[in-house]
Parts: sequence; structure tokens; C-alpha cells
Amino acid sequence: MATIIPERRPEWLRVRAPKGENYDNLKQLMRSKELHTVCEEARCPNIGECWGNKTATFMILGRVCTRSCGFCAVETGRPIGLDWEEPKRVAEAVQKMGLRHTVVTSVNRDELKDGGAAIFAATIRWIRRLNPDCKVEVLTPDFKGVYDALKIVIDARPDVFNHNVETIPRLYKRVRPQAIYKRSLQVLKWAKEMNPTSPTKSGFMLGLGETWDEIIEVMHDMRAHEVDILTIGQYLRPSFQHLPIQRYVPLEEFAALKAEGKKMGFRHVESGPFVRSSYHAHEHLLPSLLTQSVETQSHCSDDLNLADGAKLRE
Repeated sequence: MATIIPERRPEWLRVRAPKGENYDNLKQLMRSKELHTVCEEARCPNIGECWGNKTATFMILGRVCTRSCGFCAVETGRPIGLDWEEPKRVAEAVQKMGLRHTVVTSVNRDELKDGGAAIFAATIRWIRRLNPDCKVEVLTPDFKGVYDALKIVIDARPDVFNHNVETIPRLYKRVRPQAIYKRSLQVLKWAKEMNPTSPTKSGFMLGLGETWDEIIEVMHDMRAHEVDILTIGQYLRPSFQHLPIQRYVPLEEFAALKAEGKKMGFRHVESGPFVRSSYHAHEHLLPSLLTQSVETQSHCSDDLNLADGAKLRE
């Protein structure tokens, strides 16, 4: 597979600037609630479409990340404190938007013993308290591989657990210098073991210098760790300070990878240049993936006590 540095984006990789009444209203709502979205912070190319359809991915735990991934536009630095009122404000925004599927993600908070897991759990429970019919998907960090931190999140029973491997293991030192490929796979396996009835999800980017065989190997690794839903997208450089794009992946290759994923047994594969973890997330929940147990449903009305993360907090 040839590696070239493209000079310009192909025509099919161009998007319109975000605009419209729904977009403006949602932006105003986020500011009024002092909330952040990964749509804005990571400069997602789908922001116009998603916000125009009144869908968004909430980014909790602040807007400053403790890691410095080479592909990510989110600010890196030393985060300041925790906002324990944030979970309720997210739930109120979900209620005002009338969402039936919500995605909650976060920056990495490696300075915290629980990595922010208690606020993830509180956000899930607040959304359920105010929006009992809303499905809740979480896209979490790896929590530095701390089992008890992950368990705090899973005990809140998200409808989908997502953690991205992002790229092939050979490129980790350049793309995700503070992450470990095998640790990410372990987190996905633990999540499935903790709640077998809930689908797990992961994804990665193309265009950073990976080969076809390396891509296929990562997909096999995911299936070996019982990942149900796979997302594959094109890496788009946020700025000249980020990693360069090695190549623009043709549409035919995305289609071929989707076919390979279906053969491997993934229940749903989203593969295309603009695909991101939460893009069309509500469509990833096939009826066969929604077989929640009575125990899972009962957690919707759990007491919103934040003490479940006390022993792991800062």
C-alpha cells in the first residue's frame, strides 16, 4: 500500500460550513448550560449535519486533556478541578433537546484516581432520571487500565460502551503516546464481561500510515475481545501542529473494510471518510443489540448518590 502525502482533499471529502436555525439554537443552549461538545472541541467535520438534526456528543470533565495525542484538536494541559453539577446540566440539555439517543464522552483526566469515572456514572444516571426513554452511549478513556474505575461506569449501565483503539499498534508511540494498545483491548473485554447484555463499540482512523494487513489484524483483535460495533473513518488533520495525513483512503477501500467486518462477525460496521465514533450513533443500535435485562433497566431510577466513586476520587 503506497504512502503519499496528498496536497489537497478530494472533492468527496469537502463539507459545507455549519449553519441553520437548529445549529444556532444548539450552540446557544450549550453556552447557556456551560457545556462542551466534542463536536466543537475536536473540530468534527459532521458538526453541521449532526447539530442541524439536534444531535450532539457531550464532552464532560472539562475541555483540557492530560494527554497529547498527535491527531486530536482538544487542548492539552493541566485540568482545573471538577464540576459536580455538570451531570445534571447535561441531562437538562438532553431533556430540552428531546433526544432519544445521547453520547457522552470526555477528555482524559489521568490526574484523578478514578479518571473521572464517578462523573461519567452520575451523568448516565441523571440523563436517565430526566429522560427515561433516552438511550445513553458512553465513549470513555482507558482510565489507565484501572478495573475499579471502569466498573463504576459499567455499574451505571450505559446502553452502549465505546472505547476507541484509534490506530494500529505500530503507530501508537506517534499517534497515542500515553496509551497502550493492549490496555485498550483489555478495557473493551472487561466492559463486555461486566455487562454481557450491552454492546461494546470501538473504532479507528485511516490515513496515518497503516497497511491493509495491519488494519485487518486490528479488526481481528477487536472481535477476539468481543467488540460488537466497529467504526472506521478518515483521519483529517486539525492543524499544521498535528500529524500529517499520509493518504486519503478511497471510498472503495472503506466499502471493502465494511464487508470484511461483516464477515468477521461485527454486528454493525460504519465505514466511510466522515465516520466518527458518534456519527449516526443511534443507527448502530440494532434490535438484536437491545436485549437489556430487567436488572439493567432497573438502574434507570438508581439513587443519584455520587459516593460510588468516592474511594477512587482525587
